[in-house]
Amino acid sequence: MPDRVPAPAAESALPPSSVTTRAFLAGPARAAGVSQRWLDSAELFRPVRGVRSLVVPQTLVDRVAGLMPALPTGAAFSHVTGALLLDLPLSYAMEEDQRLHVTGPLDTRRMRKPGVVAHRALHARAHTIVDGLPVVDLADTWVDMGELVGRGKPAGLDDLIVIGDAVATRLNSVQPMRRALMARVRPRGKATLLEALDEIRVGSASPRETLARLMLVRCGLPEPALNQAIVGDNDVLLGVADLHWSKEGVVGEYQGEAFHDGPQERASDEVRREGFERRAGLTVEEIWKADMSSSRARRSCVLRFARALGVPESSLDLSQADPRFFSSHAIDLAIQRDMQRSMRRFG
Repeated sequence: MPDRVPAPAAESALPPSSVTTRAFLAGPARAAGVSQRWLDSAELFRPVRGVRSLVVPQTLVDRVAGLMPALPTGAAFSHVTGALLLDLPLSYAMEEDQRLHVTGPLDTRRMRKPGVVAHRALHARAHTIVDGLPVVDLADTWVDMGELVGRGKPAGLDDLIVIGDAVATRLNSVQPMRRALMARVRPRGKATLLEALDEIRVGSASPRETLARLMLVRCGLPEPALNQAIVGDNDVLLGVADLHWSKEGVVGEYQGEAFHDGPQERASDEVRREGFERRAGLTVEEIWKADMSSSRARRSCVLRFARALGVPESSLDLSQADPRFFSSHAIDLAIQRDMQRSMRRFG
């Protein structure tokens, strides 16, 4: 890499007129007449070798834009990078991956740059544009998350369901994800993705709402409608219920501390709850973060909802209240491996 040689103030005050983007390839810029002195100046940031940027990256979009000039034709940002650009909910373990992920057609050259993971795809991905940047679209990004599933990897079954709920809600359907998955031959994590599809629903407004629904339904409670408008007399909107069991007349409200713990938020919640109970005749059960903080708390929460819904405790499987990281397929494989090891040891 050339040494950084500060350019004279008059030369470095503004970029040359031939430089029209915030990040650009140094070679073509040099061929267009940009001086090597300015290209080597300390005012330019070098995102990756051969690229110069007019801005020091402060955000993920800045980092991605800095890599953009070096992107092979037909490539797009993908996997964790794509999910973050699409504003999909990721776990802390997934967000820890600070590398930039790029996916291109199988016949494109593989990028070999520090901090960049280049994926070459056998099957084409649909692309969208985010902040002027090419990104693998919602449904294909969800399928790509299957590559993060497995021993020693950061994503589990419930992570795929949380992301899937967000994708399904934005697309108003689960089917685009199913089509994207079925279009691929033996994608990584396929068994877990298929299992997740069965539990993905349209309508969830947050990851905690998704996890609350899974906790209740897996134990044997009926499936609720998600974020359903509750209308009172004279078609007056009383509010939107996070979880709604219309037949049983029960509403479940997830009260996240970030949005429901202040005095104004609590007052608004009380008004909505009063409308649900007095004007619509509904029973309202709240779910707080503490209700999902331990196995004991989760089981107690499930039993509280079961009483409200009129579901006998004897029909519940409270062992299913805990979050699930491993899919049924992964658990079955682990059991088979243990049995095979035991047979080799004692057989």
